[in-house]
This record gives sequence, structure tokens and C-alpha cells, in this order.
Amino acid sequence: MTKQNRLYYGDNLDVLRQYVPNESVDLVYLDPPFNSNRNYSVIFNRNGQFDNANSAQIEAFEDTWHWTPVTQKQFDDFINSAPGPSADALSAFRILLGENDAMAYLVNMAPRLLELHRVLKPTGTLFLHCDPTMSHYLKVLLDAVFDAKFFRNEIIWHYSGWNKKLKKHYESRHDVILMYAKSVRQFFSPQTLPWESEAEYLRTRKQKLHVDEQGRKYVMSDAGGGKRVKRYIEEAMQYGRPIDDIWRIDKLNNSASEALGYPTQKPVKLLERIIATASKPGDLVLDPFCGCGTTVDAAQRLDRAWIGIDITYIAIDLITKRLEHTYGRDVLQTVDINGIPHDMAGARALFERSPFDFERWAVSMINAEPNQKQVGDRGIDGVARFPVDSRGKLGKVVVSVKGGRKVTPSVARDLRGTVERTGDAHMGILITMDDITKGVREEIARSGYYTFPVNNQDFPVLQHISVKDLLAGKLPLMPGTILPYIKAQKVTPKAGADELF
Repeated sequence: MTKQNRLYYGDNLDVLRQYVPNESVDLVYLDPPFNSNRNYSVIFNRNGQFDNANSAQIEAFEDTWHWTPVTQKQFDDFINSAPGPSADALSAFRILLGENDAMAYLVNMAPRLLELHRVLKPTGTLFLHCDPTMSHYLKVLLDAVFDAKFFRNEIIWHYSGWNKKLKKHYESRHDVILMYAKSVRQFFSPQTLPWESEAEYLRTRKQKLHVDEQGRKYVMSDAGGGKRVKRYIEEAMQYGRPIDDIWRIDKLNNSASEALGYPTQKPVKLLERIIATASKPGDLVLDPFCGCGTTVDAAQRLDRAWIGIDITYIAIDLITKRLEHTYGRDVLQTVDINGIPHDMAGARALFERSPFDFERWAVSMINAEPNQKQVGDRGIDGVARFPVDSRGKLGKVVVSVKGGRKVTPSVARDLRGTVERTGDAHMGILITMDDITKGVREEIARSGYYTFPVNNQDFPVLQHISVKDLLAGKLPLMPGTILPYIKAQKVTPKAGADELF
């Protein structure tokens, strides 16, 4: 199988510059941070089911921005290298906003928008998803990057929710999606929704109903130039109601069947509509902030090639598992995953780049749940859970990851002490970058055995596995564990056009 799809773990600015050629992408959708001054966490599976109140959460990304010396350097670099209109727009924002959080956010976004403009084909379209916090600033910036004449729509995604009585303003119930063409050659496929009934069609069009000699119902429709033509109801009903720039699509809640516990997850229907509007089967779709992979999923469903980029390992791991659970393991044969270790050199490079993400990667390799934070973890970097009876009681395996070269017997003793002190832990797994010494192996061998009550099988209380073993597909001996992520639903047969929206 040809690996037509690509998933990148890394900074999208670096990935775009290094791996995505000029004018190679048909459609860009991005749902970047909104400058919300909030931190967002992934909700992990607990007890085999989704439970927002009781499930573990791990921070996925921080949407807080500050002006720093690094920001100043980024600003200077952009002003000195960007095309005139883009540089002028960012300079004007600096005068208007000063050196504040909003300005820091715009400095981060500006070079990325330039790169996205570069990679779009002349027939391509960009959809930028944001909210009213920054949409007005981003529109001006996009006007400078794309040219204001190529602005196409400010799409309002309106969603339902609990109504609140607020004292000083109305409740916010929409996001903004800014749509820009690359050129006059833009590909655009208008979408329609089915009419619910003949009565809805007549009520919406506000036209008088007529009946011809054959009993066929019609209305008189404006054909332009003062001309009026017959439009038969049956034909209009078959064509459907053209979609405008107000999109009413339900937002995901915790009980939604496609919800994966990822913050800011968007519904597949929203992305299906965007992809169907601005691309054809076989076209290439790019999402540089791909999060939990909704764009990737929608592109896969609609037979588009895709590129996804995200800066957090949790997102990349979640997307990989989402694809596997939705389409089966074979789908991963069509995906080139970049930035995730495939050999020892890659593992060492990840450790040098981010020891914390190295720990998360190693923990995920044995189907365990990584820690929320790196500090204050008492040497424990993850937890795996397994059912021990039919009533839902869970056993626990604690995981310790050591990426450095020095692993002494005290590390094994500390891990055994953690298992013994933790009332609900039954086993411990030590993952190391390199092989361990004889002294460490002897310390692990002294740990004894845990008897699994389901079948009375004995498992070593402590086990060691190296990164080399993990890369070779080996796993420690454990009872069958519960998937830490909320499991995506297997894909259903392809819907017809009317069912997509």
C-alpha cells in the first residue's frame, strides 16, 4: 500500500517549511488555539467507560500567551522577512495592542499563515476556525496574507447548549470559520441540505404555489434580468436547500458517540462539510493543528489524502489509535508517521528533545496511561489497569521510565517500594533506554510474583523491558489491560450525500 497520508509530531512551522512543498495542498483547515487563557486536558478512559467526573485527565495544550524576549525575536524576524502587506499588518497590530498577550498570539500565528498560503494550490481554499476572542484580528491578518479580495465567507458555526441568564451580555453560542481562496481559480462545490417537507420549502422561499395542467406543482422563480421561470417543486426538493454561511451542527458533548475526551474536539460532520465544499476525492487536505484527528478522520471517510501535524505526543498517539479503531489496523499501513521513534536513534533523539514526551511515548507503547505532569510523580510515569473480576474491580501496574544511561539497583528497589506502599498496585514495569546491569536484574528478580485471580496465572511483581525490545514489538507480561484512551467507534458504511450534513 502507498503511504499517501502523513502524520507529523512536531512544531507545524518547522514541519511546513521542511516537508510540505509549494502549492501542493488542495485544502487547509486549521483550528489553532484561540488565546482563551485556559489549559485543556485530555480525558482518559477509566473503568472501561467514559466518565468525565472520575476519569484521569492529562493536559493536552496550554492556550495562554505572553510577550517574552523570544516573542520579540519572532516579531523582528517576521518583519524583516515577510512580504510587505503581512509585515505591515503585524506592525500595525504592535502599535494598536502593544506588547501584550494578544500580540504574542498574533506573532505566533503570522508566520504559520504565510506558510499555509505558500503550500496551497492556486485552486485551494483555507478555512481558519476561531472564536470571537481573536477572529477580528485574524481576519485582518488573513486579508494581508491572502489579499482581502480573496476573502470568501465568515461562516458562523452555531451550536445548541444549556441556556444561561447572563447579567451583562448574551450567551455566546457560536464559533467563526474564516474562508479564503488562494486565487480566482478556487475550487468550490456548493452543498445542499434536504428539505424537510414541501411546506418548509414554500415557507422558506415565500413563494406562491401553482399547479399546471398535468397537476405538477411549481413556483415562479426569478431567473435574473426581470425574467420569471417555472420551478417545479419536485425538482427543487430533489436538488435540496443550498447551505448558507450559518451552519447549525450540534457541538459534541460528553455523551456523544464520537467524543474521545479531547478538548476542543469538533464533530466529524462539520469537517465533512468543509472537505466536501472545497476538495474532490483524491485531493490533499492539511490540518496543521490536528489535535485528536477529526480532520484526518473526515478526510479518510471522504477518500481524500491528508497531512496532520501536532506538537504534542498525546495528540499523535490518540490519532493513531483513533484510525486503528475506526478503520482497522491495516489503515496504518497507508500512514507515514514522522517524529515518533522507529529505531534507537529516533528514541534517543526524542529523549534529547523532550524527556517528558519520551516518557509518554514509552508508557503508551505498553498500553498504559501517562502521567499528567513530570514533576512530583514519585518516580512513576504511567499506570496500566486490568480487570480482576466480573464486578469491575481493577488491578494496577505502575510504570517507571528511565531514559538516562545510569540505572542503579536502587531504581528497582524504589519501584518495588512504590508497588508495596500503593494499596491498589499489583505490579511494576521498569522501562529503560539501554540494557540494565546484573545488579538491577537481581533486584528485580527478588520481587516475587503476583497471582492473577481470574486464572491463577503468576506474573513477576517487577519486570524490565528496554526501548530496543519495545521497538521490536515485545511487551511485558501482564494481564490484558484496558485501553487508556476512549475508543473510537468503528466506521459505518459510507453515507450518501444527503446524510453527510
